[in-house]
Amino acid sequence: MRTSLNRRAVPVNSMRQHAKATGVIPAQRSRAADLAAYRGAVADLLAEAEGLIAGGRIRALRTLLAGRLAGGDFGAVLSVVPGGAAAAVEGLSREVGGCDGGDGRAAGMSAVIRIYLLAQIDAMWWGEAAGFESDEDLLSAGELVDVEVLRRGGHVGFRYRRQAQTAAGRAVRFAERRAWPDRAPRTAGLRFSRARPEVVALLNQLAAGFAASGPPGTPPLWVTSLARSVAHQHRLRGLGYAALLPSAHCSGYAADIEILWYRRYGADLALRSLLLERQAAGEVSVIDEGQAWHVCVSPAAVPGLRRAFQAGLGG
Repeated sequence: MRTSLNRRAVPVNSMRQHAKATGVIPAQRSRAADLAAYRGAVADLLAEAEGLIAGGRIRALRTLLAGRLAGGDFGAVLSVVPGGAAAAVEGLSREVGGCDGGDGRAAGMSAVIRIYLLAQIDAMWWGEAAGFESDEDLLSAGELVDVEVLRRGGHVGFRYRRQAQTAAGRAVRFAERRAWPDRAPRTAGLRFSRARPEVVALLNQLAAGFAASGPPGTPPLWVTSLARSVAHQHRLRGLGYAALLPSAHCSGYAADIEILWYRRYGADLALRSLLLERQAAGEVSVIDEGQAWHVCVSPAAVPGLRRAFQAGLGG
């Protein structure tokens, strides 16, 4: 069953007309200047919050977050996410409360705050989109394409691996990692090889750009996650991953790209620059999640990416 990931009202008529023309879910408009100011405000807030986190002053941290997120440069984004700024503050408070209290508390909590706040850009864009509630919903969704089928047809320029589904497959994967520990990124692989056509087009473009800008001998772009179901997002949260809800993964508009592995080829900075250029152009929003970067397609980029996907199929 497809369900809305929030309870906000339907956007204005102009956005409905845009959705009808492009076939995408209506989303909030945003100016590049607003998003740049928002990202800058997140960085400033983190610089102030880290001292409180390091000192274990969690109550003061909660007060700081509630006060700073109420307006200013945060308002352009948080005022239009599902539930508004109040819901965003409440959600962040829950995430902070769930952080590990061990030796890595400061670094872990700071990362949680940063990832959560930057993910609100995704929520502003796609918080109205219906999510794939179950694995079955995702696998049967007609708006998604099967990347495995596209790959066999020569229409995929990036690499990925499927998640091992059997004990024998996991044993083989384990043996491969022991024999060749750096041959591939340390990732479980894709549980679902399905994505929106626009995301496939973006990843193909990024793969081509990375091949042109990376040092000689750099392996192709490696993708670690595509569309996910809400049920799978809950499974990831149960395993301790920073899997937020709502998530653009669950409406099909996000992917994760390996970054850390490319350091051994001296290519990670080239890939980061490529992604940041796309963000500066307003085509995506990115979040540094450590080993991988989360990449969400903006509503403004959807029509062009859809045309690029069709052109790539010869349509």
